[in-house]
Amino acid sequence: MIELEAVPELIDPVMVAAFEGWNDAGDAASTAVAHLDREWKGEVFAALDAEDYYDFQVNRPTVWLDGGVRKITWPTTRLSVVRVGGETPRDLVLVRGIEPSMRWRSFCNEILGFAHELGVEMVVILGALLGDTPHTRPVPVSGITSDADLARTMDLEETRYEGPTGIVGILQEACTHAGVPAVSLWAAVPHYVSQPPNPKATLALLNRLEDLIGLRIPLGELAEDARAWQLGVDQLAAEDSEVAEYVQTLEEARDTAELPEASGEAIAREFERYLRRRDGGPGPAAGGHATESGEGPSYRRDPSAGPGRGRPQRPPRPGPEAGTDPNTGPEAGPGPGTGDGDAGDGADDDKGKNDDTP
Repeated sequence: MIELEAVPELIDPVMVAAFEGWNDAGDAASTAVAHLDREWKGEVFAALDAEDYYDFQVNRPTVWLDGGVRKITWPTTRLSVVRVGGETPRDLVLVRGIEPSMRWRSFCNEILGFAHELGVEMVVILGALLGDTPHTRPVPVSGITSDADLARTMDLEETRYEGPTGIVGILQEACTHAGVPAVSLWAAVPHYVSQPPNPKATLALLNRLEDLIGLRIPLGELAEDARAWQLGVDQLAAEDSEVAEYVQTLEEARDTAELPEASGEAIAREFERYLRRRDGGPGPAAGGHATESGEGPSYRRDPSAGPGRGRPQRPPRPGPEAGTDPNTGPEAGPGPGTGDGDAGDGADDDKGKNDDTP
């Protein structure tokens, strides 16, 4: 039974969700939701029972010390509320966790139960996939929906994907069948530098989310982190002539394919975002509180930590396994042989990162 007595009445709430694992290349999606939680001082009000959805041999619990007392943190999915003030206030329900190991239909029904009780108007699910995209160009972000009317009114793509899917695709379809408007936003992460973090992809997802829900999202130091990340990858790629040549090939292909669109919708969208930020649109300034008074309901906080980044991977041999096309199959997640678990240590496997096989 869902009990939400401690949660205040929400204003035009939108649920924003992301899950670590197969649909979270470079941790871009889960980091985006963590950023919203941190910048808007979100407070956790509910957590799903870990026993119901997780295999603890795949996603292991962690032990930590709190004042000399040993405590255990179980892998799960947590929900928090952020109160976004301003001239046009709107609240967000943030869902952040790990892709469940089992009982996906029950998992989605529980999430939808919270959405119903909170009066959520739309669900936005963030994901990231590995693709043939150069790190030197803007990160492609695709907006996908199963609702034909929503695709038409919000300038989104109506999904035509067929094949293996992850929890992002399952949750979106569950929303559709329940009559809840749902959109998934997919960022394409270069497969040759798939290790987390990827602040450039996280920034691209947040910019697209900002356009979708009409809120000015405080970016903090994320833009600077994205520039530093790209410079770091530039330096590492320059040390390997094979990687540098491959990046150049991707750049040429990308520029040729997108040149006709460069002066169209992309520039218009960027200009609208600039005006919204200049005029001080909805939403608090970076580092501000979740409400105008700086006060909010008291909930438990959910601490998080970020992993490091390794060297770019050598490009794969030409063939169909080189990556996934974000326009035809975002739900499929990373392609074979391009998972970001290759460059990590054994702990990454326990945390549910991208697998090398679907």
